[in-house]
Amino acid sequence: MLISIIRTVILYLIIVAVLRVMGKRQIGQLQPFELVIVLMISELAAIPSQDIGIPLIAGLLPVLILLLLGITISHVSLKSEKARAIICGTPTVLIDKGHILEDELRKLRYNLSDLLEQLRVKNIPDLADVEYAILETNGQLSVIPKSTKRPANPEDLKIEVAGETLPYTLIMDGVLQQKNFTKANVNMNWLEQELTKANIKDYKKVLIASIGTQGKLYVQEKADKSSRGE
Repeated sequence: MLISIIRTVILYLIIVAVLRVMGKRQIGQLQPFELVIVLMISELAAIPSQDIGIPLIAGLLPVLILLLLGITISHVSLKSEKARAIICGTPTVLIDKGHILEDELRKLRYNLSDLLEQLRVKNIPDLADVEYAILETNGQLSVIPKSTKRPANPEDLKIEVAGETLPYTLIMDGVLQQKNFTKANVNMNWLEQELTKANIKDYKKVLIASIGTQGKLYVQEKADKSSRGE
């Protein structure tokens, strides 16, 4: 029993490492060949975890082969446009200038109900508002609304907008995030002054403090335990 548990833990850690090497994309963003590799890896990893008679290395060998295969295919598709089209396919236009392309829907076995559902997911309930709809190689639908239906942006309104920076967390659950101080171009003295303005004397009592895109500090103090009945 103990051996089985240890083997399962080892396999789990190795599979997690393998998937990390393959990349950070979510399941819905995987290309078909990547999804097949992930499914096969999960099936192959289950075999040695269930049967302790199979040497662990023998169970891991197919997994490592699939990893190398996935990396090789990704590298080839990255370097060659033709190879990428063969391996991953090409995006397909389903709506062109507001006109639904029935032949493309038929080829992809993509019905109108699926199309309307995906448009609603994109917050476009009215088909008449769509200029282009493109089915990407990972199965997601990209929608380009008509120019008159797109949200106005500051450039359209001729409004000058100050540049923004990335937000950074400076305190999380009472712990200083020192690595973000340099990135946010702030120091401890500045942070202490800002906390004093918020009537907070001890940073350890801060639930979260983050500096926003406009350089403003957001601070929330931890809830008082007595007020929660603890």
